[in-house]
Amino acid sequence: MADQLQQYNVLNYGATPDGITDSTEAFLAAWTQACGSINPATVYVPTGRFFLRNVVFQGPCKNNAILFRIDATLVAPSDYRVIGNAGNWLFFQYVNGVTVSGGVLDGQGPALWACKASGKDCPSGATSLGFSNSNNIEISGLISLNSQMFHVVINGCQNVKVLGVTVSASGHSPNTDGIHVQLSSGVTILNSRIRTGDDCISIGAGTTNLWIENAACGPGHGISIGSLGKDLQEPGVQNVTVKSVTFTGTQNGLRIKSWGRPSSGFARKILFQHAIMINVQNPIVIDQNYCPDNKNCPGQESGVKINDVTYQDIHGTSATEMAVNFDCSNKNPCTGIKLEDVKLTYKNQPADASCTNADGTASGFVQPSSCL
Repeated sequence: MADQLQQYNVLNYGATPDGITDSTEAFLAAWTQACGSINPATVYVPTGRFFLRNVVFQGPCKNNAILFRIDATLVAPSDYRVIGNAGNWLFFQYVNGVTVSGGVLDGQGPALWACKASGKDCPSGATSLGFSNSNNIEISGLISLNSQMFHVVINGCQNVKVLGVTVSASGHSPNTDGIHVQLSSGVTILNSRIRTGDDCISIGAGTTNLWIENAACGPGHGISIGSLGKDLQEPGVQNVTVKSVTFTGTQNGLRIKSWGRPSSGFARKILFQHAIMINVQNPIVIDQNYCPDNKNCPGQESGVKINDVTYQDIHGTSATEMAVNFDCSNKNPCTGIKLEDVKLTYKNQPADASCTNADGTASGFVQPSSCL
């Protein structure tokens, strides 16, 4: 049985654990061996620091059980121009049955964030870890530090488990979403701790059957469905559960946002359950008039249809008077919004709620008093 599980140690392919020597080719060589094995295989990265440029781990492979076991810190180039236009730093595509276990990813993002803050012309930056068009994926025990752009992206995948992942970046870092999911089904995100400058978890178009549980967010922009409706023809979001989450000092708590322009997109069958807000600026928000810089949408209404959204057992403190804000589309009002057992205060007083084009029901104790 022991010889069935092939292990490929990156050191045997010339990787150097000094954080300086380029080990990209060694990692690729180990991957190529594991991917070509007809038996389950392990790529092993022992302790140390390994410097990697952008690398694509490409499938399909000859087996569907590859463990990428990382006991090391992987370090991106300190010069952000090296991978800044690559889209992804570490990228898996067309793979099936890959598990990434452990590891620290150091994206070396601060220099690029500073470039963006200065208004200079900078690359957009790379996502630290991306999975695209892949199935039966697990990411467990990973720590992502200071990504240039998004930390983890799941795109066009089915059956993905993200377990015990920690994300850390400055609260002022731009576009550093913690975990972004789009065009994917059957994604489960459990036991995550995310401190970053953008969305804690962002849920893009075409996401279905998503389960998020036991997440701690802050700083950052909260858990966001959207922005939806950027494109005229767009797949919708449905069957999303977000439960047992804590937001600390975030810009938003539970947010749905769509562009204020025509689209076939939708968001439905959404359950937000057991959330604690600690000094959150916008604890509960639906914004269907999202229009950055007022370009390409003034005077238009969002085509995105939002219905069957439940907020259950949401407690805590708002950093602004308006704790609940449903700003829905004039053309496609929100329907089936349910508030159950919601208690949000501002400076030890009941907070306020605002509803525009929103229809639904309130039950149990609801404070701020419902405007539905």
